[in-house]
Amino acid sequence: MKRRDMISLLAMGATPFIFSKSFGRSKPVVIAKKEDQGLKKFGDGRDWFFEKRFGMFVHWGIYSIPAWHEQYQWRARIPRAQYVKYADEFNPKKFNPEQWLDLMQESGQKYITITTKHHDGFCMWDTKQTKYNIMNTPYKKDIIGMLADACHKRKVPLCLYYSIADWHHPNYPNLGRHHELEKPEPGDQPDWNKYMEFLKAQVKELCSNYGTIHGFWWDMNVPEYYDPSVNDMIRKLQPNAIINNRGFDEGDYGTPERDEDKESNESRSFKGATEACESLDRLSWGYNKAAEYYTLRYLTGSIDRYFSANGNYLLNVGPTSEGIIPEPSAEILRRIGKWLTSVKESYEDVKPVTQIIQDPDVSVTRRDQTYYIHFNQGLSTNGFSLKPINVMPKKAVLLNDGQPVECSVAMVPGDYLTQSKYLRLKNLPVAEYYNKTMVVKLEFEGTLYDN
Repeated sequence: MKRRDMISLLAMGATPFIFSKSFGRSKPVVIAKKEDQGLKKFGDGRDWFFEKRFGMFVHWGIYSIPAWHEQYQWRARIPRAQYVKYADEFNPKKFNPEQWLDLMQESGQKYITITTKHHDGFCMWDTKQTKYNIMNTPYKKDIIGMLADACHKRKVPLCLYYSIADWHHPNYPNLGRHHELEKPEPGDQPDWNKYMEFLKAQVKELCSNYGTIHGFWWDMNVPEYYDPSVNDMIRKLQPNAIINNRGFDEGDYGTPERDEDKESNESRSFKGATEACESLDRLSWGYNKAAEYYTLRYLTGSIDRYFSANGNYLLNVGPTSEGIIPEPSAEILRRIGKWLTSVKESYEDVKPVTQIIQDPDVSVTRRDQTYYIHFNQGLSTNGFSLKPINVMPKKAVLLNDGQPVECSVAMVPGDYLTQSKYLRLKNLPVAEYYNKTMVVKLEFEGTLYDN
């Protein structure tokens, strides 16, 4: 290669892993980068989190009656006196936690996180701290208690969501900050210390009255108040509970939301516990009668991207005011479950090794000498070059259906500067799998990775 050609190549951002002076004489590549050491675990009862990986998120409350958004009161500027009347109508007679768990397990999800109290302040359990709760509706049954009993019977980990912001409690200081009412409503007596007493009493109820709890999912600490004693109480009462980072201290794990966190979205390997959260509906987390559902292509790609980087994934549904998970949501979950069943081995007992491939649009996981190529960004052509790998695998299959994948080690026109051959995957069924994420399984004779 001429010097000016090499300078041009480097200027375009290329990384010449190997260089052979004559076409066809490149040596087999051994990737010489150090493999990352994987996740740092807790070494206690919270490690269930690293085994289950995929959870069902449930946003449910009286906001399912207007069926627009879980923040209906705030976003639609509904006066509190008008909004609270939905509690007088809430009567989810068709709620059956067993049916929820049936669907959850059919989708491949292995734990569940439910809203106990969202920003509107309505409580879905038999709390003694406020009358604004499920027992004072026509339904008069403890939703959280019913779900907890079903989860314990099936040994399904139960996690509880709790909003710190509260648009109903008279002591919460609504000051017009994000996710707060513009100002206190008539009769309110803003007092943060008194509100924290209320909050701690509710958290103690949730961690004392429903058997083993496996997680506590805080949300919306608008004042960014720091008080580690709250999480200390949870850990004392529920030692298996993993606590997220949206509460009163840093918690145990991160919670990137809706692919909005660029750093998390592009991460190749999470070193600490991480759980992405996404809703089936682009518009809302609570039930929306005019929902805009994400495509299976988008959802499987998002799930695969986080799984391939050691992350967990919490996928949300919004039940109707009757307590039913809408059929369009249920059908998407079933289709995800079928896809996940076909490719799940690519996430089990593997390490993220995406850095061995130059292309940023794929993820790679490894178990021994088996490598899984995850096309979670989709493919624009039916072929793919796995630079800098230039040796043939002993076996190559499309994990989705077990069909052989055609491979070759060859030079393509775009590699004219390096005159190098690379492993190519050819004639991939991109049309057939346009709406799902493909994973290719490659088995090699020797190691590609030098530790």
